[in-house]
Amino acid sequence: MSDATERPDADAWATACEEDLQQEQARRRAQYGQPPGSAAEELRKLFDVVAEKVTSFQSSLPGVAAQSAVQQFVNQAKAAAQPVIERNPQVFDHLAAAGGELLAAYRSAVEGSERRWTQRPAGSADAKESDDPRDEGPGGSEHIDLD
Repeated sequence: MSDATERPDADAWATACEEDLQQEQARRRAQYGQPPGSAAEELRKLFDVVAEKVTSFQSSLPGVAAQSAVQQFVNQAKAAAQPVIERNPQVFDHLAAAGGELLAAYRSAVEGSERRWTQRPAGSADAKESDDPRDEGPGGSEHIDLD
């Protein structure tokens, strides 16, 4: 046997996987459109759209001084944000991921509370036997002197 038939191409599997991945990505782009970019790119796009919108509102502002103040504010904000976005684009990816984690934690806490509140009907014997001090209702009233 020749050397070529004894050892198949070592990268054949990797090549086939890469081709499949590219085909799947093309199919998804065709079906769902272009996926969002990185958090830094999306922030830059958002900033440009907001600046455009504020500039379009300028015509409705009375006076040249107000219009120039708005334009100056937009330019300063852009100048301050652009270097941060360019130097540290991964920071915005981390912030977006952290925000997602915080949202998931909040959602989990709310769902747990809702589940606890809705599992026992009000006035049932189980509702009275709760060990949670928050379930006991408001405490006694107390006069507070504000003088």
